[in-house]
Amino acid sequence: MKLGWYSDLLAEERRTFWACFAGLGLDSMDTTIFSLVLPTLIALLGITHPQAGILGSAYLVGSAVGGWGGGSVADRIGRVRTLQAMILLVAVFTCLSAFSSNFWELLIARFLQGAGFGGESAIGGVLISEVIRSHLRGRVAATVQSGYAVGYAVSVLAFPIVYALAPQALAWRIFLVLGLLPTLLVFIIRRLVREPEIFIETSKTLRDQQAAPSIAAIFAPQFLRTTITCLMLSTGVLGGAYVMITWLPTYLQSALGMPVTTTAGFLFVNILGSLTGPVFYGILSDRIGRRSAFVAFLICQAINAAIYMFIPISPTIILILGYFLGAFQGGLASGLVPSFSELYPTELRANGSSFCASVGRGVASIVPGMVGILSVQMTLPVAMGACAIASYIVGIIAALMLRDKTGIDLRTLDRERGSSASRTVDETKLQAAVR
Repeated sequence: MKLGWYSDLLAEERRTFWACFAGLGLDSMDTTIFSLVLPTLIALLGITHPQAGILGSAYLVGSAVGGWGGGSVADRIGRVRTLQAMILLVAVFTCLSAFSSNFWELLIARFLQGAGFGGESAIGGVLISEVIRSHLRGRVAATVQSGYAVGYAVSVLAFPIVYALAPQALAWRIFLVLGLLPTLLVFIIRRLVREPEIFIETSKTLRDQQAAPSIAAIFAPQFLRTTITCLMLSTGVLGGAYVMITWLPTYLQSALGMPVTTTAGFLFVNILGSLTGPVFYGILSDRIGRRSAFVAFLICQAINAAIYMFIPISPTIILILGYFLGAFQGGLASGLVPSFSELYPTELRANGSSFCASVGRGVASIVPGMVGILSVQMTLPVAMGACAIASYIVGIIAALMLRDKTGIDLRTLDRERGSSASRTVDETKLQAAVR
């Protein structure tokens, strides 16, 4: 039985795909567990609403720091080893947060949990991009992002079960201890997944030349435009996403007057969209190119958000559009790191990709706060729609500026961009930047 592109994957490609998919899914489960127990923390530990907001910000800041830092480390010690460390970081500090007794302990745990997740999501995207053959790269790498929705769904399903089996004062701690589950994946990855050959070859050449990639090399003149463009794209895509993730439940309940049970059903449809959207985005990006796929999805998402927020529509239409909000957003997010990976040479790939994705995530976290500020002067749906569409416009501008290297052989990219694996004597400027 032929299962589309999956049947075309080699054994090593399949193992890497499932390792990255499961890693993102389990890390997503851990991060969403914390969100689900937050009301309990407010009730039992006396966490205030401002402190709850700070905990959310600490996670996003940690994600930005861990993403860029983890990418730089991955360019030095390897994608697989760094991926294992980041998964372990998320698992350990999710578990340790179960033993927290005050805000400051939770703050530290949340920051380090975010650091692990930011590193894992970026490095996993780079690893899959280097292992999968070029003609399948887009759809396989994008589908990995569906793991986030799977992890989210698992935590949502486990939440009522844990709370039904134990009193609330104990249930939240048990739920967080379950965050240790991803540690099992670390041992599986260690046995089954190998470093990409292109990374091994480049690392050997760097050692022979006694060269080492600099964390600042992505800002060298030959990479500066790429870095700025990718950072803008990440900020635009994720800024709009955070508006919906942060405010959609409030919009459904307060602006539309939906009860909690109905809201949950509408959110489930939105999650379903984020599960399937990356699959369609990956297929489209391989066929029409990364730039065109980004532009198409961003325009569709901006139109969808405008109808959703600005036009009176029936609950049925809201449900349908909610699916597409999740699908377009999931697809857009899934394409970021794989597209960035095609723009940097091997010795800078994890550094550049993770910087653009992670720092873009940090900048984008400002946008939901703007919704809260603007909602004082205008209605919540208008504030949400204005901020989301403004973010998507930034994303469209960046996508139009993006260099399209769809399906490029990464060794060819190394030669084109002057990788140290094929560096010639006259490439002294790049050599200085890498060192």
